[in-house]
Amino acid sequence: MDMKKVVALKSLLVLVLIVTATGCKKSSSSKNVSRATGWQINSREGGFQYNTDFKEQETSPGLVFIEGGTFTKGRVQDDVMHDWNNSPTQQHVQSFYMDETEVTNMMYVEYLDYLKRVYPPSEDMYKAIYTGALPDTLVWRNRLGYNEVMTENYLRHPAYGEYPVVGVSWIQAVEFANWRSDQVAHRALQQEGYLKRDSHLEVTADQTFSTDTYINAPTMAFGGNEEILRPERGHRNIKVDEEGNETGVFATRSTGVNPPKYRLPTETEWEYAALGLSEIRDYNIYRGRKKYPWDGQYTRSGARKYRGDQLANFKQGKGDYGGIAGWSDDGADITNAVKSYPPNDFGLYDMAGNVAEWVADVYRPIVDDEFNDFNYYRGNVYTKNALNEDGTVKVLTPEEIVYDTLSNGKLIARNLPGEIKQVPVDENETYLRTNFDRSNQINFRDGDRLSSRNYYQSFDDESGDIEDVETRSMYNSPKHRIKRDSLGNIIREYDTSNNRTSLINDKVRVYKGGSWKDREYWLDPAQRRYFPQDMATDYIGFRCAMSRVGSKSKAKTKTKS
Repeated sequence: MDMKKVVALKSLLVLVLIVTATGCKKSSSSKNVSRATGWQINSREGGFQYNTDFKEQETSPGLVFIEGGTFTKGRVQDDVMHDWNNSPTQQHVQSFYMDETEVTNMMYVEYLDYLKRVYPPSEDMYKAIYTGALPDTLVWRNRLGYNEVMTENYLRHPAYGEYPVVGVSWIQAVEFANWRSDQVAHRALQQEGYLKRDSHLEVTADQTFSTDTYINAPTMAFGGNEEILRPERGHRNIKVDEEGNETGVFATRSTGVNPPKYRLPTETEWEYAALGLSEIRDYNIYRGRKKYPWDGQYTRSGARKYRGDQLANFKQGKGDYGGIAGWSDDGADITNAVKSYPPNDFGLYDMAGNVAEWVADVYRPIVDDEFNDFNYYRGNVYTKNALNEDGTVKVLTPEEIVYDTLSNGKLIARNLPGEIKQVPVDENETYLRTNFDRSNQINFRDGDRLSSRNYYQSFDDESGDIEDVETRSMYNSPKHRIKRDSLGNIIREYDTSNNRTSLINDKVRVYKGGSWKDREYWLDPAQRRYFPQDMATDYIGFRCAMSRVGSKSKAKTKTKS
């Protein structure tokens, strides 16, 4: 090749490299320049402030990452119980986080300690807040069994500290998740310098922290205590605009400091996580033929070092809750300490056995995948912040606590001081919408006016001459009533009707997985059962989940070409 041409090609290559490098440099430095307007972002002179350094969501305490994907929900194997309530459906789940283990006694006692410290039960005004959160320790009692040692010790004795909490209703589990959300957010704000250090030790009934309140009305958090909201050390992100006003004093959503909330997992999330499909690409397993959270068709380990060991804590047979002592034993007769058995491929422990677990969903026998096959969940009740006459959000005071009376007569706080009052969404949010049309969507396509699930029954009146028509709901469950008179005495009204056809209603929730009290059949993640949301047992516990914001995978995001 001509030498001149070689020199020319080399010069062109150098020029290309220079242009490329210059372009890359310009692109990397443009994160603080608006691609919408060209104005500077995060400039010292003021203007638009945004966290352009945010990488990805940090994993909050106790959680592990579950990368979402598609899977076959439900069972395609024989239904020996003839429930026919989990027919296989193809579902897609977004990435999320889930507790590595079930919530333990020690974790729950920390919650009780907080309530007792902030809302002293010695004060009549707050007594029901603490007592309403207490687990029902009497669930251990049996008419023909001696279990008083668990009744007296299981919740608080340090020997059971790392055992899963039981005796907790679905409602109590939700309240624990709400408390946990606020505590983790409070800690994050302290660490970033937005709140006074050790302010969590100064919380009182009239100076509490609520994540929603801080986001929507930050000056009203902690009862408006400026000492906590504006620590003397100053905020890391404080800037001063041209007029001398401080900016960045409070952590808005755009800062990325406040993590999403803890909550109960949906049934679809729980089942997907329990199957642990992250390392499995076998077609039959992907199509719903995986029987347990571990690989294989048996409950014993096949690994040489642990061959024959049970992989979960469950009832092995009639009168056999663990096996013969010292041989063929699963290591427990009741529950067992968390992490006593190997995790699944997602790193989750006890997704089969130990205790069954509450999930968020209201129970229905049929999963309506024809309407939705993405993040499926039944139980949506949409609310919005209540507003004062001046347009500010309504933050509740200690005098405005509202209590609900459960079916067993127990009182439980519907809200706590410092939280924003919630009201149902109305026509302002639903008018001409196609994706939802009311606040309570629990019955959508399953017994409400938009479906055809109501039926009519003809019957004769007492004279036998007149035929009447009665409309009955598909789920015609007993309607026990409980209320209190003016003196606070409980009045119970049992439903003695002979026309009830089901125990299913809008207040029964799904629970998943087998427990120490269940036979092997129930260890299948596809199994589903239901229980009243305000009642508790000695074999149902729970774990929390958290939504993932941003990318689907924790791996470095690559731009698609």
